[in-house]
Amino acid sequence: MSSGGLRTRRAISSLCLEPHHGGALPPFLPGQFLTFELQIPDRPQPVVRCYSLSDTPTVRDRYRVTIKRLDPPPGKEDTPGELSSCYFRDVLKVGDVLDVQAPNGGFHLDIQSERPVVLIAGGVEVTPVLSMLKWLATNETHREVWFFYAVRSGRDIALRAEINRIIAGNSHFHSVTLFSAPTPECEAARAFDRKGKLSLDVLKETLGSSNYEFYVCGPPPMMEAITTALEDWGVPEEDIRFEEFGPTSVKTVTHGEPAAGARSGVSVRFARSGKTLTWNEADGTLLELADANGVRVNAGCRAGNCGTCTTALREGRVSYVTKPAEGTALLCIACPEGDLVLDA
Repeated sequence: MSSGGLRTRRAISSLCLEPHHGGALPPFLPGQFLTFELQIPDRPQPVVRCYSLSDTPTVRDRYRVTIKRLDPPPGKEDTPGELSSCYFRDVLKVGDVLDVQAPNGGFHLDIQSERPVVLIAGGVEVTPVLSMLKWLATNETHREVWFFYAVRSGRDIALRAEINRIIAGNSHFHSVTLFSAPTPECEAARAFDRKGKLSLDVLKETLGSSNYEFYVCGPPPMMEAITTALEDWGVPEEDIRFEEFGPTSVKTVTHGEPAAGARSGVSVRFARSGKTLTWNEADGTLLELADANGVRVNAGCRAGNCGTCTTALREGRVSYVTKPAEGTALLCIACPEGDLVLDA
C-alpha cells in the first residue's frame, strides 16, 4: 500500500493510503483500525503498530489514519509508539510503500441500529469515533447523535474543524467539548464548551437519559472512569462499547483479574527462540514474559484486538478473555494453564 504522505507537518497529522497496485481496498466498519509493519531504519526487526481509521467507510479509494507525533522522553527512544509516530512524521515520503494488514477490530459502530448514540473521545483517540460520526453523517441517519470530546487544552485537540462542520451540517447532531486545563488563549477564545473533565454528572445533565448506545475511546484513566460511571448509571453492558490500545488496556478488559485457569510455576518453551522459561503470575501475560526475556514476538494493540501476536500453540493450553482460533494463542492477553510450547 502506498502512502499519500502526511497532510501537514504539525504534531497531529493525517496520512492517506492508496493501493500500491490499484484495485479495490478491503471494506471496513466505522471504528476499525489498520495494523502497520514498519521497516524503520536501523531497527533489526519491524515495528508493529495499530492506528484507527479516521475517515468514513464510504470513501472507497483510500484509507486515512491520523497520527500524533510523540517525541520520546530521554532514555525511552526505542518505545514503539515514539518510533512509529516519528517515522510517519519525519521519514515517510509520498509514494513510499507500507506493509498494512486489512482493517480489523471489534470496536465499531452498529450500522444496523436506529437507536440514539453517544460518541466519547479523549485526545487523539478521537479517530475511531470520528469515523463513526462521519458514517452517520454521510448515510443521512435520523439517529440522535451526541459527540463528547475531552482534552487538556486546545493544543491536544485533533481534527476540530472537520468535527465542527459535521455537527453544524446535521440538526440532530450535538457536541460538547471539554478542556480540563485550558490555556489563557483557550479561555480568551472561548474555545471549549465546558471546563473540567468528562464525568457522570456532565453526561446526566446533558443527556437527561441513559437510553443511548455509548462508544468510548481514550486514555486508560479516562476509559476506566467513564465505563465505570456508565455502569453506575445503569447503562446495560451491551450498550457500552469501548476500545483502547496499549499494555494498560489489558487491565481494563480483565478488571485486574488474573486469567481464569492460569497456573504459576509452569514451564513455557519458546521453540524457535530456544528458550525455556518459568511463568509466574507476576510475569503478566505471555507477551510480557517474551518481551522481558528477549523473545521477539510481533505485537500491535496489546489488547487482544488486532491479532498480530497470534502464535501457534504446539503443546499445552492458555487462558484469556478473548479466545482466538483453536491451536493458537493471543500472547498479549494469554496466561498459561500448564506447561507450554509456543512457536516463537
